[in-house]
Amino acid sequence: MTLTATVGVAAAVPAPGKTAASVSHAKVTDNLYMSLGAFEDATSGEDLKVKAMIDRKDIGGVQVVVPWKALEGKKGEYKWSRLDDALTYLQARHKKLFVQVQDRFFDVAVKDAGLPQYVKDEGGVAPTVDENPDNPTTHGAMAAQWNAEVRADFQAMLKAMAQRYDGKLAGVNLPETAVEVDTKEDPTGYTSKSYIDAEIDNMRFGRKVFARTQFIQYINFLPDDDDHARMKEMFDLARDKRIGIGGPDTLPDRTYQMENSYKFLHAYKDALPLVAMAVQEPDINAKDPKTGKPYTRDRFTDFARDYLGARQMFWTTEADWLQRPQA
Repeated sequence: MTLTATVGVAAAVPAPGKTAASVSHAKVTDNLYMSLGAFEDATSGEDLKVKAMIDRKDIGGVQVVVPWKALEGKKGEYKWSRLDDALTYLQARHKKLFVQVQDRFFDVAVKDAGLPQYVKDEGGVAPTVDENPDNPTTHGAMAAQWNAEVRADFQAMLKAMAQRYDGKLAGVNLPETAVEVDTKEDPTGYTSKSYIDAEIDNMRFGRKVFARTQFIQYINFLPDDDDHARMKEMFDLARDKRIGIGGPDTLPDRTYQMENSYKFLHAYKDALPLVAMAVQEPDINAKDPKTGKPYTRDRFTDFARDYLGARQMFWTTEADWLQRPQA
């Protein structure tokens, strides 16, 4: 999680206008959230504890985070075997597979970012800094999507992925929008406008190529968007083009979130085809501002469902309720 964008003043969100067909928020489907490597450790038997979680009757599926590098080696040479194996394993158990395609990486050196080597060699990586007020400052890296050639390569991979998996996956999502490029070290020509323009372009493209699989964009914060005009633009696009929206963290009533994407999720929840929220490991240790204690499972779920409109939730395997036998 990152909280790098400037936090705007809380304000009323304009009514979303044209709405989608009526959406029921009565039920939330729980899924596991993990990296592709952790999923493979579980299914191979190296992590029997998580393997047993996948088979729980109260778990609907798995969201695996897949770095771009895992899907493409040399330029235009795509690698699908790991996704094929994950899909086969879950389908045999009547579970769903959601895939988060990762192009940004936190707390990692630029050279170690999970991007294809050719993207690095061609100067398509930007250094980032995470100044999350809850954690020490860390440095990471992301694909320079504002570079037209980098974005074209990324979209070519998404298109090839859609040609193979559209209609087979339950959902495909792009990661959180919160980012702070280290402009003192950046060689890529980043600007906040070009970054957001690129995110919007990828949203449009992903929805176009994934016609039968729900395409989802995670939105949490945007850089230099104090009036939230660009965030509203993204939510309007999601409403109009039937793009799902989600977020990397469920943190009920936390000020940073409530003043940014949460107020939009609340306003647009009946106009979106899907809202999908994650509960990652830092979230389960965060303090509920209402109680001063860590959030409970019910608090996460009730807030995600009732306030944000979530119908899919992705849980870290460290969540306390997953450590206990199914009720």
